[in-house]
Amino acid sequence: MANVHVTSSGPDNAPDSTVDVVVVGAGLAGLAAARTLTKAGLTVQVLEAATIVGGRVRTDVVDDFRLDHGFQLYNPAYPEGRRVFDYANLDLLTFTRGALIGLPDRSWLLADPRKEPFAAGEAIRAPVGSLRSKLRFVQYALSREHMKPESLIDQSDCSSLEALRAAGISDSFIDTVLQPFLAGVFLEADLATSRRFMDLVLRSFVRGTPSVPARGMQALPDQLAAGLPAGTVRTSVSVAGISGPDSPTGSNPVRIGTNAGTVRAHAVVIAVNPSAVGTLVDGFTAPQMNSVTTWYHRASQSPAELTRGKPVLVVDGRGAQHGPLVNSVVVSHAAPAYAPMGSALVSSSALGVHDDVASDESALRHAEFLHRVPTARWELVGKYVIPEALPATAAPLNVRKEVRLGNGRYLAGDHRDTPSIQGALVSGRRAAQAVIADRRDPNASSQP
Repeated sequence: MANVHVTSSGPDNAPDSTVDVVVVGAGLAGLAAARTLTKAGLTVQVLEAATIVGGRVRTDVVDDFRLDHGFQLYNPAYPEGRRVFDYANLDLLTFTRGALIGLPDRSWLLADPRKEPFAAGEAIRAPVGSLRSKLRFVQYALSREHMKPESLIDQSDCSSLEALRAAGISDSFIDTVLQPFLAGVFLEADLATSRRFMDLVLRSFVRGTPSVPARGMQALPDQLAAGLPAGTVRTSVSVAGISGPDSPTGSNPVRIGTNAGTVRAHAVVIAVNPSAVGTLVDGFTAPQMNSVTTWYHRASQSPAELTRGKPVLVVDGRGAQHGPLVNSVVVSHAAPAYAPMGSALVSSSALGVHDDVASDESALRHAEFLHRVPTARWELVGKYVIPEALPATAAPLNVRKEVRLGNGRYLAGDHRDTPSIQGALVSGRRAAQAVIADRRDPNASSQP
């Protein structure tokens, strides 16, 4: 991983007392904001309550397994990702662009024929809707490939379900393929998500291949942090409150109270989880958040035995009533360093919070159907219950929410843009650009 310049809080390394900008939170949004601010020549202090950077994008190492905090993928087609990441040093490893659809008789591979030409025949034969519906969906998705994101953001909005039906795609194809697959992307089961966001997602899918860094998703925030000046990021620093300004013309009017002392700054960018924003900002209404639970198992079979020799996502085409899992995938098939040599690491996810033993057993039984192998000998390596995984994005969706709060305060996070790594990165840059613009015109930030 990258050589991260991070300082832990302590009596001898408390945050600097005065800086231009304080960023609260060292997730992707906060780090992206710090990147833009430091490149503009401003002095920045990023304060993170946890011991490491990353926020929701984290990786733990347990018994030589690499466990991301919930199943996460990175799409190298993200425009903002191309702007801020060094892809060569991330060592991105790819999954098959498509999914295995589990049906009672067998699993059927539906994959991008441009990447998997030999799978085209199987996709045509698969009993998951008519050929017309399959072709209409392909046409719908491919039509988004060359559209500008701005055009997709500005289009009239409705739910994803309504948009797919309006495109002439049958309920049969939606129910057996699109709903199971997209539920794992949106973290909601009803396809109530805005078609604006769905179309942005489809654009990324057809332009890029889902990937993970070779040594875990932690590589993304680590690389951003490593690109900041030494001492910029301070971990184990919790922010208790933000006060000021006493005067709109003060040089450093905002005071940030922390467990390691008070920091004064011209501006503060708040880049914490939405539920935590309200503890620092009066009157903030947090968006509804979708939750997810992810299990990691050491499988007793080889990766090739589990998904027909391909690193591909598996979903249940029979419907949600047959088990809790929305998807399952052999992560180590695509990224061998996620598991010790000779082991296979399976990631399986369910919508909602599942924190009881009965759900663990149910998830394991469902994985047996999805992978078509016995799972009695699988070992639980780790489990992540994430109540606040992604902001909900029901239509109509405002993709570019305001980042200015007024009085030297700014917001960053995927809740200001889209619930994605792309959205988090863009929101950080937008918040930073607002800070920079307001420093040129101090009166501009006096109003939210």
